[in-house]
Amino acid sequence: MSEMSLNAAKAKDASRILATLSTDIKNSALDNISKALRNNADSIFEANKQDLAKAEVDGLSTPLLKRLKFDANKLDDVTDGIKSLISLEDPINKLKLHTTLDDGLELYRVTCPVGVIGVIFESRPDALVQIASLCLKSGNSVFLKGGSEAFNTNSVLAKTIYDAGIEAGLPEGWLYLITSRADVNEMLSLNEYIDLIIPRGSNSFVQYIMHNTTIAVLGHADGVCHTYVSDNADLDMALRVIVDAKTQYVTTCNTTETVLINRNVKDKFLPVLVNKFKDINVEMFGDEEIAKEYDIPVVEEWHHEYLDYKVSIKIVDSTMEAINHINKFGSGHTDAIITASKEEADLFTLSVDSGCCLVNCSTRFSDGFRFGFGAEVGVSTSKLHARGPVGLEGLISYKYKLIGDGAIVDDFASKKRTFKHIHHDI
Repeated sequence: MSEMSLNAAKAKDASRILATLSTDIKNSALDNISKALRNNADSIFEANKQDLAKAEVDGLSTPLLKRLKFDANKLDDVTDGIKSLISLEDPINKLKLHTTLDDGLELYRVTCPVGVIGVIFESRPDALVQIASLCLKSGNSVFLKGGSEAFNTNSVLAKTIYDAGIEAGLPEGWLYLITSRADVNEMLSLNEYIDLIIPRGSNSFVQYIMHNTTIAVLGHADGVCHTYVSDNADLDMALRVIVDAKTQYVTTCNTTETVLINRNVKDKFLPVLVNKFKDINVEMFGDEEIAKEYDIPVVEEWHHEYLDYKVSIKIVDSTMEAINHINKFGSGHTDAIITASKEEADLFTLSVDSGCCLVNCSTRFSDGFRFGFGAEVGVSTSKLHARGPVGLEGLISYKYKLIGDGAIVDDFASKKRTFKHIHHDI
């Protein structure tokens, strides 16, 4: 049995213990982890400096360097996230359904953890803290694989979190850090122990994971997000929202990559938007009409995730054309409309086939922490089990409990007894 298999078996055993832990123990462990992160801040920051120095030598782009950086501000963010998570209701063993099948035969559906979750994520050390914390609160063991650029930072963070959890009463093996690509491939074969894989990354990467494992996969393809400016929009609002949606943090999957503008406001809004993007050094690509008018490159592919200071712009003749464009070229992640019309907003949110449909606000709000989930383990663009930002609710399953007093099926098959199926309000 390989070392990976042994660790996966330990994680499976740990998950069964985690499923039984009280809310107080889990919250105490989270609090202990938050304190340990602060107490080990110097070691974490030093490890991150090593990663950043190597990444600069390797030529990592500025946006990706920003994502890799873990400083005092990032530490504040992750500890605030843990604090928020502690305040949330425990999602485990919650009653979701109660049906009286017959006298003395009660059916209950209750929530339970998934078990062992393997998460593969990008070079964002803060994501490691968020993922580990969410899995702990939801009673799951976790295998973690971060980007190689963050190797030193992730190693210190994982050890700090694991040790603090053990100190607070969590079972041995509850968290394991994977450090190589070979380990990832082995993990994908461990369907006996691992219950769910959550990959975060490019579309090709997620597809690779899906095609190379029999373990259930919950992932998002990519984040081709849109903001549509209606002819009913407050144009000052539209400019403010779009700038935030594009530039507040360009390397995240909820950043707007395409701006759609209704033709009726083109002459008023487009020159202002173009000048603003020029002022803040956002490179623009346009449809043929815009490219010719403003002497910018023509968009080569509308389904494109830049993750950089780049944006595509297109003129549309109607809201339905915008909706159809989004449904054809989007990724089902997050899309927004700027409009003063409730009817138009309702049409947009009903018709756009995305996990998050926003009205008059930045696509950057599509986030587990901002939605009040404590944090997020990822974003799902699938429609099964979980969709959109995946917080605690996306990391749980359920089981049925049937409580009887000696009931047998033959009594019902022979018509001695009949089902009542009385459904109770929860």
